[in-house]
Amino acid sequence: MFNDIPIGPVTIHMYGLMIALGFLAALYLCIYRSKKFGLDENILWGIFYCAIAGGLVGTRALYYIVELPAIIKDPSILWDFKNGYVVYGGIIGGILVSFLYCKKKKVKFLNYFDLVMPAVALAQGLGRLGCFFAGCCYGRETSAWYGIVFRSSKFAPNGVKLIPTQLISSAGDFLICGILLFYASKRPKSGKVASAYLILYGIGRFFVEFLRNDYRGSIGWMSTSQIISVGIVALGIALFAILSKLKAPAANET
Repeated sequence: MFNDIPIGPVTIHMYGLMIALGFLAALYLCIYRSKKFGLDENILWGIFYCAIAGGLVGTRALYYIVELPAIIKDPSILWDFKNGYVVYGGIIGGILVSFLYCKKKKVKFLNYFDLVMPAVALAQGLGRLGCFFAGCCYGRETSAWYGIVFRSSKFAPNGVKLIPTQLISSAGDFLICGILLFYASKRPKSGKVASAYLILYGIGRFFVEFLRNDYRGSIGWMSTSQIISVGIVALGIALFAILSKLKAPAANET
């Protein structure tokens, strides 16, 4: 597709633009819903900044782990910040730092966890559109009618039909966002919306990985992301089951 759009002396990078739109859309959705559920907007802003910081560190840290053999051979990879960001690392890092922030502020993390995760799915959907424009996270070759051909990608092989894994992932993320918003409207116990995100995203990511053809690290027949997906789904199921056994819902549930 096209990633760089020159407008006079300015070049718009679609990947960066979609990431920025994802952050803004997620923030707007969280602020809008925080008023509905009576949550502190100031705390939400703190979580937002913590999630960005934790997410950026997490994406890079997991990339270093996945690429450790290559880094040992070529340490200069450590200083190449143009590429090398792993989504799962961002999710884990963002959640961890946000949890620590809520603990410091002495507010119930699960309430904000529920509030934020549908917005995270929305941001991911927009971010995957950015991947589509850039050509990263590309799929396997195909002869099917739905295959897409990149002409000037710096990442995907050009001139061959590929499975549009970016669009599949984006559609799945938007669907997850819608499901979570609907589920949240039913006022389930605190933490269940976030648990549902972990389950749905983990399952979706696990199966999309079979369609991708970019290198993401692997152990045996599974990619690194598939291994993490198994753990994420297990965590989501365990958390959902534990919360289901609680008799009384907490106050200010989302």
